[in-house]
Order: sequence, then C-alpha cells, then structure tokens
Amino acid sequence: MFIKRDIKKFLLDTSSDYSCILLTGPRQVGKTFLFETLSDDNRQKVSLDDIEIRHLATTDPKLFFSIYKTPILIDEVQYAPELFQYIKIAIDKGARPGSFWLTGSQIFRLMRLSGESLAGRVALLNLLPLSQHEIYNQDKPLFDTTLKLDSFINQNKLINKVSIDEIYKRIFKGGMPGIISQKYNNENLYYSSYLNTYVLRDIMQEANVNGLKYLEFLRATAVRIGQVLNIHSIAQDVDISDETAKRWLSLLEKCGIIYYLYPYSRNDLKRTIKAPKLYFFDTGLVRYLARYVTSEELSAGALNGAILENYVINEIIKTYYNQGKNPFLYYYHDKDQNEIDLIIDENGLLHPFEIKRSESPTIKMTKAFNILRNNLNNVGIGGIICTRDSFTMLDENTLVIPVSFL
Repeated sequence: MFIKRDIKKFLLDTSSDYSCILLTGPRQVGKTFLFETLSDDNRQKVSLDDIEIRHLATTDPKLFFSIYKTPILIDEVQYAPELFQYIKIAIDKGARPGSFWLTGSQIFRLMRLSGESLAGRVALLNLLPLSQHEIYNQDKPLFDTTLKLDSFINQNKLINKVSIDEIYKRIFKGGMPGIISQKYNNENLYYSSYLNTYVLRDIMQEANVNGLKYLEFLRATAVRIGQVLNIHSIAQDVDISDETAKRWLSLLEKCGIIYYLYPYSRNDLKRTIKAPKLYFFDTGLVRYLARYVTSEELSAGALNGAILENYVINEIIKTYYNQGKNPFLYYYHDKDQNEIDLIIDENGLLHPFEIKRSESPTIKMTKAFNILRNNLNNVGIGGIICTRDSFTMLDENTLVIPVSFL
C-alpha cells in the first residue's frame, strides 16, 4: 500500500535549492523510504546502521567520501558526526543542489551537530508518523494553517463525515507506516518490537539504563499525556529519582517519541503556570503503553479526552511540518484554573482553541478565551476542535472544526 507523503513537494523544491537536506524524525516513520522514492539510479544509498560502514565513516571520513560519492543518501547520519565537516567543505567548494540527502532519528542531537558544522548550509526538515490527511484525505485540501473562514467552508463540502467511533479507531491505530500500510498486521507485536528494537536500543546507546525499568517509565509517561509535566509524580510511580526521570524524559525527546507544549506567557497575563504539557508523537504507541486492547475500550477509558487532545495537536503539527513550516503552538493555564488547550500563533495573531469530545459544543467552553481578548490586542479567530461531523460557527470569532478536517 503506497501512501503519498504531503512533504514530498516541499522536499523536492528544497533539494533544488540546497546542497544538503537533513530529514529528521522518529524511527520507522518512513524517512529513508521517502528519499528512496525520490532517488534516481545515480544516487548511492549508505546506512550507518551497518557497523562496518559506520566504523569507516567515523574513523576515516575522507576515505568514506572517496568510496561513496555524491549524489548520496546517508541514513542515520547521527552515528557519524565526523562526516559533517567534510560535507561542509564539499558545499563550500560548490557541491550541486541535492548532493547530500541525510536522515537521522536523534532529533535534537542532530540539530546541534549540524548547526555546529553546517550552519546556513543545510535545510533541516522534519517527518513525523503519517498524518490523517495522508491516510484518509489525500485527495482533499490540507488543513488551512492560516485559519481563513473560506477554507473551512470549502472543506465542509469536500471532507467526508466521520463518527466518534471512527475517530477513536484512527487514534487507536496511530500513524506508523508499518501498520497503516498493513506490512505488519499484529499491532501489539509491532509496538513491542518497535520499543525493543529501536527505542530502547537508541536510548541504551545514549545512557546506561535498565530496559525493563525504562519500559515501566514509558508507561508511566504515556498515561500522563495532556497533563502539565510533573516529573516527581512520574519518578514516584517508577521508584526512581527526579533527576533520573528528568534525564530519561530528555532521552525520549531526543529520539522523537515525546514533545512538549509550552505555556503562553506575557507580562500582560498574570499568574500563569510555567511548566510544559507532555505529548507523544504517535497515539498508537500511547494506547499500546497504556494497555488499551480495542478502540472501543480507548474511547470509554480514562484517557479518552487526553488522547483526543494529543491526536489533534499532532495533526496540526504534521500539517505545518509537511508544508515546511515551523508551528508556534502553546497552551494557557493560570493559577485561577483558567485553561486554553491550544493557542496557535500565526502571522502575529493568537488563535485560541479548545479540544473537546463533544458533538454539540457551546460558547461556554470558550470562556477562558476572554482572558486573552481582554488583555491582549492581537487575538484572532479561535474555536473548538471537536467530534462534531460538520463545520459551523458559534459566533463571528468562534469556529467549530471537526477533527476530520485536520
């Protein structure tokens, strides 16, 4: 089952401008496969997962590039940062656009390493698990990140209505290409293998951790999606120190398993909470770690609201990344318990959104928006992203957006 990736056009356009592209993202989201579908016969492919090739790349990068010439695709380049200096030299000598295609799964380490050696010379792109648009709506328009009313009205005519049951089936399945393509039919076995073969292997290369203890830690983390981060609470559940929990969370973030949504704060807004909220990039992995067996059980379970929120924010992030944009997303929570699930900062305007499991949202759900509107002068249109099956508006500033639009 071939699934067209939304980032493809932007990637090709970028490759015609830049000599080097670094495509980062979690393990097994299709980075290498995407590049391979765009490659011609002239491009060599080298994987640094191969121990012998990795040894050559790290000990004698000059010889490496005398054997493997451009145009080249280097997979898992984080294992040989020694190559970056030679890539820099090649670019400075006039390497042609598209000469170096690189992939890597240790996101923050790669950003640091490439920034040190290839600043201004590399195009850094992000690929995440498959989006809802890629899986279900390939022939429909992308979610309009500019939040223009006309786009939503047009989408309402084109997007198929989706029930709550179907939404939770999508959340349950997640977006890993191996599952969506039906290459692997046993989803529980897939995630078990994914954790042990890729996630734990990468983490153990970074730090000396106990694998079984780390899996326990992963489960304690997964059931806290959508919550304000409380490191001490996670540490207590697993019987580890706060410092160890903090370090282990950092490893998960480096590997592209989790990410944080940070609070929006300005001097105009008093008494805001400073800690971030925690999310996973794949909801299928969350439900596996939280031990949900069916989508019906997930829909009725304690995580149903939090995992819907996680899913919605994931889809918005993917839409930005797949168009080559960086999203500026926040949440709001103050010490008076006023909350806004999501704030999108787009073109200087703040767009507040609530994410609700509701087919009949009400304006009362957006009461906290007034805190922004009463204190700031750059608040744009907002709304409620929910399980309703069609678009509508509650007033001129409040959209009601179905999850299926994302």
